[in-house]
Amino acid sequence: MKIIFTQNVPGKGKIGDVKDVSDGYAQNFLIKKNLAKQATPQALKQEEARKKNLAAEHEKMKEAAEELKKQLEADETIVKIGSKAGTDSRLFGSVTSKQIGDNLEKQFQIKIDRRKLEMNDSLRTLGFHNVPIELFPGVNSRVRVQIYKL
Repeated sequence: MKIIFTQNVPGKGKIGDVKDVSDGYAQNFLIKKNLAKQATPQALKQEEARKKNLAAEHEKMKEAAEELKKQLEADETIVKIGSKAGTDSRLFGSVTSKQIGDNLEKQFQIKIDRRKLEMNDSLRTLGFHNVPIELFPGVNSRVRVQIYKL
């Protein structure tokens, strides 16, 4: 029996996969637990439409990420963060990805999840720093951060 998976089933298939499985397995387990549905012509058309919608949505999200990349890489987009520092330009503490994300939202109304900031270590010195960001798979940018002494 041909079925369309409606949920991920480890070892069998992912959402939207069309597979041929035994009748008993399909009727008694997959369909009964709403993990799959029978692959009728109407169900196949619905699945094709769902895949087209997902592709269109994916493309919109990528375009939005490209626009955000242009905005972040503009010369006037510099996140300014004040921190206490010693005489040798080293901070008392450090600047974390959470602080950068919060200040980016306050100063430029750009909300970015702190986990998208690709910081290996916290920033511990005064001056300008470039912090890489993965906005979308395949769309990477950077944000300039200026740390000044309070």
